[in-house]
Amino acid sequence: MPTSVQPAAAITFAAVPAISPTISSVIVESDHADVPPTYTVAPTQQVPRSDVGNNRLQPTLTPSATPTLPSRTPTATATPTPTATATRYVSVIPDLPPTNELGPSKLGLHVVRNNDPDIMEFVRRAQPAVMKSVDDLGFLAEVKEASPRTLTVGRISIENQDFGGDPEEAARRFVAQNLEVYRLNPAVDYWEGWNEPDPNLENMIWYSRFEQERVRQMAQYGFRSAIGGFATGVPELDEFELFLPAVQVAKENGGILSLHEYGAPDMLYLYGDPLPGYPAYPDRGSLTFRYRWYYREFLEPAGMVIPLVITEAGIDGIIGNRPGPGGLGWQDFQSYWVKQGLGEDGPQAFINQLAWYDVGVRQDGYVIGFTIFTAGGFGYWEKYDINPILPELTNYVISQR
Repeated sequence: MPTSVQPAAAITFAAVPAISPTISSVIVESDHADVPPTYTVAPTQQVPRSDVGNNRLQPTLTPSATPTLPSRTPTATATPTPTATATRYVSVIPDLPPTNELGPSKLGLHVVRNNDPDIMEFVRRAQPAVMKSVDDLGFLAEVKEASPRTLTVGRISIENQDFGGDPEEAARRFVAQNLEVYRLNPAVDYWEGWNEPDPNLENMIWYSRFEQERVRQMAQYGFRSAIGGFATGVPELDEFELFLPAVQVAKENGGILSLHEYGAPDMLYLYGDPLPGYPAYPDRGSLTFRYRWYYREFLEPAGMVIPLVITEAGIDGIIGNRPGPGGLGWQDFQSYWVKQGLGEDGPQAFINQLAWYDVGVRQDGYVIGFTIFTAGGFGYWEKYDINPILPELTNYVISQR
């Protein structure tokens, strides 16, 4: 995780107006003919490497398997307010003007519990590009019925993610242990495996072999895989290079890549920041838009472009060595954002950041979409809960058609 703070001289802000696209997205690869129309592979470019409301619903989990809490357990405590420095951090949203080539919004929801009617209202009205759910998987059938072109991603929480033993045997065991849940939930288009692994150089080859075998095993049973699942800020480029064999196997078996991208104290933090050993680029970051490094340095030059879903995105205050106030999810940073000039109130400031991110990912045809963490938040995830702003998110997505 980068430790330097890159201040800006002045605050600039550009809200994202509604977009009325005049062109439709085109699916150009036959092996992805059933993915949403937001996925468009551009010609390969040879780039040199260089309050929560009332009327809550009960979760609609269909399988008999006992659901467990999501495994996204923090590895660090919330960062306290840092000591003031000579130059304070200032949030800056770059001006990314909408064009008629962007297509519809790629914003979707990450759901840990389908416990609010506004979740399905979002699906019915917004017709999102992608939806993801953890453990509470049964309602994804309702998602497919209401919005057939929405791509769905599912994940089952597990307790242990150990880099030990034979990776192929570990993958076969993993698939066998979860096979009944996979079969009970045919509305899931892609299945994730591990959550937020950080194999580093020592374990990346092991993890790549694990993912290759998991993809093959899943394909034998007729299921498709989302590989990776990496946390925000990882892996480094030399580590990702070791993961390329897994990307190739996933591509051959109709899989996709999944990554998480968060920022704090806002989603723009470290946008434009370089990765170790590389120069800075104005449209990449070490947190958000980190995925562009992987595609431009490796996947595009090698002709290995694979569809991508950012399966968690938003605000996560556990990011270390950052400026701004202490906090966890987006609800903790609302007053800070208003003071920074990111919006008239906290919800609008958050949606403005999501709109900025949305405009960016819509420029990359290989990105199917991103899901905001999280709807149905409870317990530790209460401060991340986006249920209170689901109507606003719905209106935003509709405005971008």
